[in-house]
Amino acid sequence: MQNQQAKTLIFSIFLTVFSALIALSVAEVALRIKNSDGQNYHIEMWKYSRDLKKRSDNPDIGHEHIPNKSAKLQNVEVRINSHGMRGDEFPDIKDGQRRIMFLGSSATLGWGVPEEDTMTSVLQEKFKKDGKDNVVVMNAGIGNYNAKRYTELFLTKNTDLNPTDIVVNYYVNDAEVLEAGGGNFFIRNSEIAITFWILANRLLAQNAEGHLLDHYKSIYEDDFEGFQDAKSSLKKLAEYAKEHNIRLYFMMMPEVHDLQNYQYGFVHDKMKKIANDLGYKYVDALSAFQTVEDAQSLWAMPGDPHPNAKAHHIFADVIYPFLKAQGN
Repeated sequence: MQNQQAKTLIFSIFLTVFSALIALSVAEVALRIKNSDGQNYHIEMWKYSRDLKKRSDNPDIGHEHIPNKSAKLQNVEVRINSHGMRGDEFPDIKDGQRRIMFLGSSATLGWGVPEEDTMTSVLQEKFKKDGKDNVVVMNAGIGNYNAKRYTELFLTKNTDLNPTDIVVNYYVNDAEVLEAGGGNFFIRNSEIAITFWILANRLLAQNAEGHLLDHYKSIYEDDFEGFQDAKSSLKKLAEYAKEHNIRLYFMMMPEVHDLQNYQYGFVHDKMKKIANDLGYKYVDALSAFQTVEDAQSLWAMPGDPHPNAKAHHIFADVIYPFLKAQGN
């Protein structure tokens, strides 16, 4: 009798687990079908992390692009070359060649932007139209980066590309402290798991005190760790550039939620002083963006305020005169 009860219990447990696995599998397939249109920002970012990123051996970098891979993300093809940068392979280094490297995060990478419309591709075409065929523009932007990460990436991984010019594309959140991340097996591989993780974080965000403005005010306090890291990293890059005769530019990218009632001028003021003190050529893109009345017309897609193709063309128009003048 007891043996029979034990068998019945085991069978019940097996049946419950099996049914749960079937239900989860069906739900996983249904979610993947639902999200296959590329319109779910969080899922697309998850795919980006899963398909095009790897953990770095340098903890100050956190993660890097996987060389020679590509993926369709937010309905845009993102190609990574052998140097871990977006776009084609770079031509061989030659005497007299000008090599301009852009450092930054996903806004520089061109999240949601076709490759030919990224600011780096637009600039490459501008130089060609001006007869400057000896100019190479390199896009070192990587998603979920801050100033510490993208300067460290260059100083430890990419100096062999011998840039003659470096443009730091600085966004207002580049002084944040970022965790290494990576997630567990389920987070990395299951859309159900990542969906629940996203929902949990949204609930936490709703319950968090303060707003976006308060957040940025806090990270630009003089004693905030991320702000100190950003200043230190920019200083290290400036010292390297001076030693190797590299021209430095600092393009301040505006926060694009509300350009007509802009509230982040204090960040621009702080970073302008730091950039000027360190020898960067400071370029502020805010005024060019404030001519656009509808800020959302610059977003990659509804709900995703990453700069879209239109914004990237504006960035290219802003920085090009400075790059052209220094190259003459």
